[in-house]
This record gives sequence, C-alpha cells and structure tokens, in this order.
Amino acid sequence: MRSDLGRRRPLSVACAALFAFTTMGIAHAQDAQNPAANSQQQAAPPANNKQATKDQQATPASRRSEDTAKNLDAVVVTGIAASIQNALKTKENADDIVEAISAEDIGKLPDASIAESLSRLPGLATQRADGKANLISIRGLSPDFAGTTLNGREQATVGENRGVEYDQYPAELMTGAVVYKTPDASLIGQGLSGTVDLHTIKPLDLPNRAIAANIRGEYNTNGKLNPGSGVGDTGHRVSFSYIDQFFDHTLGLAVGFAQLDSPIQEKQYQAWWWSIDNGPGSIEDAWGGPHTPGMPDGVISQQGMQLRAQSQSQLRNGLMAVLEWAPNDAYHSTLDMYYSTFNEKKYTNGAQWASGPYDNAGPAVYSNVGAVPSQPYPIVTTGTMGNIAPILQNDYNKEHDKLFSVGWNNQYDFGSGWQGMADLSYSTAKVNLRDAYLFTGLANGATTSVNFATPVNFGFPNFRTDASLSDPASVVFTDPDNYGYNGREEFDKQKDTIKAIRLQISHPLGWIFSTFDLGMDYSDRKKTKSADVYFAWLNGNGSDSGSYDHTLGVPVNPAYLHGPTDLGYGGLGGILNYNVLAALSNQFYLTQRNGQSDWSRNYSIEEKVPVGYVKFNIDTALGDVPLRGNVGVQFVHTDQSSDAYQTNGDALVGTLTGGTTYNNVLPSLNLIADLGNRQYLRFGFAKTMARGRIDDEKVASSAGVSEVTSGPAAGQVLWSGSGGNPQLKPYVAVGVDLSWEKYFGQSSYVAAAVFGKNLLNYIYNKTVLDFNFEQAGYVNDNPTLTPTSPIGAFTRPENGTGGKMQGLELSGAIEGGLINPALDGFGAQANFSLTNSSIPVSSISSVPGGPATLPGLSRKVANLALYYEKYGWSVRIAERYRSSYTGEAIALFDQLGYIQVLPELVTDFQAGYAFPDEGKWKGLSVLFQVSNLNNEAAKTRQISALPNNVEVGRPLDYNTWGRTVLLGLNYKL
Repeated sequence: MRSDLGRRRPLSVACAALFAFTTMGIAHAQDAQNPAANSQQQAAPPANNKQATKDQQATPASRRSEDTAKNLDAVVVTGIAASIQNALKTKENADDIVEAISAEDIGKLPDASIAESLSRLPGLATQRADGKANLISIRGLSPDFAGTTLNGREQATVGENRGVEYDQYPAELMTGAVVYKTPDASLIGQGLSGTVDLHTIKPLDLPNRAIAANIRGEYNTNGKLNPGSGVGDTGHRVSFSYIDQFFDHTLGLAVGFAQLDSPIQEKQYQAWWWSIDNGPGSIEDAWGGPHTPGMPDGVISQQGMQLRAQSQSQLRNGLMAVLEWAPNDAYHSTLDMYYSTFNEKKYTNGAQWASGPYDNAGPAVYSNVGAVPSQPYPIVTTGTMGNIAPILQNDYNKEHDKLFSVGWNNQYDFGSGWQGMADLSYSTAKVNLRDAYLFTGLANGATTSVNFATPVNFGFPNFRTDASLSDPASVVFTDPDNYGYNGREEFDKQKDTIKAIRLQISHPLGWIFSTFDLGMDYSDRKKTKSADVYFAWLNGNGSDSGSYDHTLGVPVNPAYLHGPTDLGYGGLGGILNYNVLAALSNQFYLTQRNGQSDWSRNYSIEEKVPVGYVKFNIDTALGDVPLRGNVGVQFVHTDQSSDAYQTNGDALVGTLTGGTTYNNVLPSLNLIADLGNRQYLRFGFAKTMARGRIDDEKVASSAGVSEVTSGPAAGQVLWSGSGGNPQLKPYVAVGVDLSWEKYFGQSSYVAAAVFGKNLLNYIYNKTVLDFNFEQAGYVNDNPTLTPTSPIGAFTRPENGTGGKMQGLELSGAIEGGLINPALDGFGAQANFSLTNSSIPVSSISSVPGGPATLPGLSRKVANLALYYEKYGWSVRIAERYRSSYTGEAIALFDQLGYIQVLPELVTDFQAGYAFPDEGKWKGLSVLFQVSNLNNEAAKTRQISALPNNVEVGRPLDYNTWGRTVLLGLNYKL
C-alpha cells in the first residue's frame, strides 16, 4: 500500500526536506565564518584519546564511550536545547554508531515516557499499547528484534516474550538512554536491530547535592466510559529525587521515587469480517452457504461487529537507589537497584453480533440496503437488518506486576596499565493476572432489528437497535449465541529471572590499538508460566453437553447493577453494566476447563548463556586522518531447554521435555574517521543474533493419531500435530553501516546513514512432513489406534535462510540563532528513515497475495520537532510517523488472511516556564503537556480473499484513546 505521509502531512515532509538542506547550508556557512570556533571544538579530546584525564585513566578504555554517555546524564545545564546538546555529545564521542536521549533536568525527560523520547530518534518507532508508547521498534523491525538493558544489564520482562515494556520504567527515574545501532564485542544482550541501554543517575557525576520533585495532574478527554468501575478521567504523576555526596566526594547516594496513577479510556470498534453473501462468487454460490434475505447480489457487506468501551486504571510505584563509592583513583564501585509494582485494572463492556448468513439465530434479514461504488465490488454502508441476536460481554481484568533489578559493578586499576571489572546482577519480573467475563443477551432468545450506517473506510459506526440493551428486564444472563458456557475466569502466573556475572580485564597495547578488553559473561534466564481456566455456569444450569441449556436466562441481581456503559459513539447508547466479580461469585458456579490453548501456556523455558569476548580499541591515523574505533569478536554458547504439556486437542496427555545447544561467533568492527571540523565518517560491520520469541521456544504441543479415510494414505493411522520448537535457533544477520555526521554550534548537526543486513537465519511457521513423534517423546493417548509409522506432519516454528534488508536514515538538528540572530531560542529536529526487506518464506507470504517482508517492518519512519526556549519560556510541538506494517496471519472463518497495521502519525505538545534563579521562586518551573494532540486512532486492515478468491482489504479495528493532558510543577533545590 502506498504511504500517505505526503498526502496527510505535506507540511511535515516539506519541513523535513527544507530543514535538511538548510542545515547543510548553515553548517558550511558556519565553518567558513567561524574557523576559530570550529578549531576550538576540534581541539577537544575524544573519549578514547591517549591524553585522557585522570578520571578516565581509572576507567577501562573499552568502557570510556559508555561512561562518557553516562557522565552526560549528570544534568548540569538544563532545558530542551541542553538535552539535545548532551545527547549529541554522546553520539559524537561514541566509538559505535549510536543515538541518544538525555534528560532536560533531574527527573525530567523530554517526553511523558521513555518510549516517546526514544521514538523520536532516527530509525526508531513506537508501538502503542493502551494508547501509550510502550514498545520500541528499531529500523522498522518488530520489538522482538531489539535488545534492552538497564545500566548495561539484560532485564527480565513482564510480557510473555523478550520485548521490554517501557511503561514499567518511570521516565522520572531515568537520566537518558543510548541506542546502539552497531554493536561492539563488549555489548552484552545485543539485539538484531539494535540495543537500547537505559541509564539511571550516577551521584558522583554531580558536583553538589540535588533535590528534585515534580507533580502533574492528568486528564483524559475520552471521559468516563464505565460508571461504577472506579476509573475516572483524572490521574496524577509524582516523583522525588535526592542526590548527595559524602566524605570529600568519594561516596555518592541517589534515591528516587515515582508514582503514576493514570486513567485510560478506550473506545473500540471491530468489523469481524467482510464477504459477498448472495450472487455469483458469494457465500451462497461458492461455499453453498445459506441465502441472506434482502441482501443485494454482488455487494460486499460486514458479517459481524464488536463495539466496546474499556476503562483502565494504571497505578505504578517505582523506586530507584544508587550507591557509588570511589575512595581513590584505583577503585570505583557502583551498586544500583530498581524496584517497581504495577497494578492494572481493566473494565471492558461491549456488544457484538453476527450479521451474515452464519448465526445460530439464522441469517440476518436485510431491507433498505444502501451501497457505495467501490472496487472490486460495491460496499454496503446503510440499511436495516433484522433477526439480530446481540451478545453483551462484560469483562474484568486485573494484573499485578513486580520488577526487581540489582547490579553491583566494580572497577579496579591494578597499575602498569592493567584494569579489571567485575559485575554481578539479578533481575526478576513476576506477573499475577485474573480475567473474568460473563455473557448477557435478550431474554427468551429474542432478537432485534438494527438500523445501521457504517463508514466506507475507517471511523465509528452508527447502530441503533429497536430493543433496549440497558434495560435489566430485557437483558439477562444467558448464552445468546450458544458458545457452550455462560462465562469464563482465568488465573495466570508468570516469573522471569535472569542471574548474571561479568568479568573483564583491560590493558594498553601498541601499534594501532590503544587497549584491549578480554571478558566473559554468564547468564541464566528462566521463565515459567501457568494458566488455569474455569468455565462459569449459571446456578441451576448444567455444565456438560447433556445438561447445559444455552437459552436459560437469569436476571442480573439488582444489587450488582451500575449505571449503563455508554456506547453512544457507536450509536447504541447505553448497555447493561454490572459488577462482574460479585455476579460471578453469587449467581454462577465454576468448573475447571483448560483447553488446548490454555494448557500450552503452562511451561518453563531456561537459557544458560556463557559469552566470551575480546575487543581491540583502535586509536591511530590513516595518513593525516585520525582513526578510532574497535574490532572484536563474541563467542556465544546457548543451552536452552523447555518443559511443558502435551495435549490431544483439549485433552491433557502428559508432559514433554526438549532443548538444544548451539554456538554463535559474532565478529564486529567499528571505524570512525575524523575528517576535521567536527565531521566524521563512520563504518560498522557486525554479525548479530536475536533469539526467537519465548513462546516459540516452548515445547508445548498438541498431537495425536488418527485414521486416514480418503486419498492415497487411506486406511493408515498417522501422527499429526502442532506446537512450539525447543530446538529453535536464533535470528542471525550480518550487517554493514556507513554514516556521515557533521556537528556545529551547541546543539546542531546533520547526518546521513545507509545500512544493510543479510539474514542468515530467521524464524517462521512451517509444516514438517517427516517429523518423528516417537523420537521427540510424544505419547499416543488412543489405545484403539496403532500408528502405521512414527513419522507424521507437525506444524511449528522453524528456521529459514536467506532474506535481506536495506535502509537509509537522514537526520539533523539546528539552532535558529545560527540562521539569523532574530531566531535565537528557536530550534528544530527532524529525521527520516526508509527501510526495505524481503524474505523467501514466512507465515504471511504463504497467504495468497501476502507480502514477502519481515512482519512488523515499517518501511518509512519520520519525526519532526519544533521548539522555542528563551527567557524561561519553552514550547515544543513534535510529530512522529510510521508507515503501515504487516501484522500476523489470521483465520477469518473460512478465509485465511493477515492483518495490516495502518500508518500512524501522533502529535504531542508541551509548554513550560522556569522561574529565574534570582527570585524567590528559584528552582520552580511549570509544565503543560498534551499527548496525542490530534487524537490519532489505531487502525488495522484485514487482507483476505472473498469466496471467489478475489483479494480485498477491509477495515478491521478502529480504536481511540483521546488526548492526555498534563499540568504540573517541577521544583529543584
């Protein structure tokens, strides 16, 4: 699909292009007009210069670039421009190709969240969860391809996979982050697309004691959607930081606390699927399905829908502590700890129904149907449909997360150039989840008529029912569509633990190398998960096929009723709203009913990973051109294993164990040529790896034997099944990067980069036809059938080879005063990334018409930010854009298809005022922020074939979260 960046925001494209050319022109102009200033800048020693400072000499040379980045986190100058300036210093001095963000002040990142700040960097994009930036994609790849560390250490995650959810880390407690686009041999936990290293403060980096506090009120413009839930439209954020130094600045202490109490109000709409009901090539004609009365021939219509309102409360408490000790020039020790609790409650109430020929109540009956011309067929948008059986579902979800991370880093200078480092770390993440939902519908199996007007493309519909869906006399507990149960409750537990130790020695070398680093890292990661599912049955109803009556209706106890949930944005008005847990406890009984998908979420996976590495730091010259960087290699050994259940459909058969070991050799090279006048040419080469999704590595499977009744194998008893793959190898790629950078002024630069990656190994779902079930430990649970052979078909994640991606990145920042003194205080940042990829086979490309690209890859990513900062006032408006990307393969009833996530452009605004240092309000500042100023909706499209195999793309999801408005005070002493 063509990108609509230019059509939707021509100003953004024009500003970005004009900015790039203007920046280059200003750079050359400034070089010509201010040679002295440039030579002075050039004279500043780089981070790995042989004339290092005394403090640098106490630090292993291989870590100087990293420590330089961390030292910049000690905020001395403040504000938007200073944040950009600090980040650019990190980028300029680094020995790898990196991007960076830095706090504007203690406890004050430039955005409301870490993910929002990261997403403004060149080549990075965010994925929103619950309306907020939460997951990060680097260079268009899925978050699963990125590595994330905290102070250089891998972190346990609350999600089922490896991707870190950034909302677990308060922005107020982070001082910055460095994104490594090219790794070096000493970078542990690297990802395939890049690695994000979050930083907490180092107290000895500050010259004096510092105390900072801030409080912000929060308001959500979507209002209060679910009365009685306790979730309103206001919340708050508070934080406090204390940093001090003792004993002649040899002992430093930093303590920070941050609390988030945030309401999220989400309006959801989903069109289930689309098809042709009547006429040639229709469900009736091609599939032999029922006739849909009143529906014209040869038109595409919506076959069902779901309209829901979700109210969510998030309460996060985060605590950070750092103890830093440097008693002399030889020894430096840092103990840092992070702990957080995250409590999340969701109340989701909605209505849904089937509106096609397939429904237990019979086909929908249409009249007054209106359609608009479209290709390949007209689209039905208005009319009346009868014989509709509404299904109302009320859902309660509660999740409690705990994160704990501690690390102890020690560096020692043994003399004679020998330096050593030892690092111990422990990280754990625990999740407890409870989810419950109940069904209601019209009493006595009644149906209703619905007048409808639906958008041709995206937007909320207008549905109006004859029946009242908020009347407790008309809407009762029942099973309106014969799902086979009246409700469901689930309890999940998950624990992820990482234990690690790292040792390193460094020593100066000669020739072209300044120093070498020799090190090892050993980590042991174990993730366990359990899921217990219960079906809910109305008191007086049966719980098996012989005694269950789906038509049984029981009124909701009036004591449990709340005010109606308002679905007016979809035309329905109010629907019945009640206390789900109270009703579940008193009007229902439970029986355990784990199905195949539930048993598969009971597993454990362990990965033991020793890593050895050697890195040579380069400090030489190529003719008259200074050359620095590093060259090295990592050797990674992985021992992975998994325990889980084998099922045959929903029936539990037994337990399975599987695993494998493998080795990877990962060379890397980074070269930086200093071309003079703060102009650099960077080259990076690296082989990188990223392990597959954890739920792909689990051994959980469903398998069994059955007799073939037709075809060449008729009469044979054969194995078949599907599941995970504990023998899965990681993604592996060889990448090359080339970047040109020019810095000028205090916070201005321009850069252009190209990169390419060849995928040597990737992961996709595949059906293996010669899988040996007996050798893998599977048990035949049907004693009446003896397999003809242990060989059968098994569908699971497998490794593929081949594939590539290439990209272009343009970025820059400029201070307005460099263009004209009248523009002093104004500034701009802009970047644009273009990425292409191709792989021979994937789960998406196997779908007819599916793209042969990496899932989750956005081809275009762009950011534009304009700001003004002077006389204490600051204003910034920023836009971030990512183009469409391919989601997951889906089965839409009888149609196989895939999801396409549509382009997204989000605008944020902030304004503030800092009182002058001379007055009585010294240290006080006011901040006003609006996130998602344009109320950008999340939109997905379903791509699938009609019954006549004509491919169409039609809307699937349309969700909005409103705007988040923040107003608060910051105080620094």
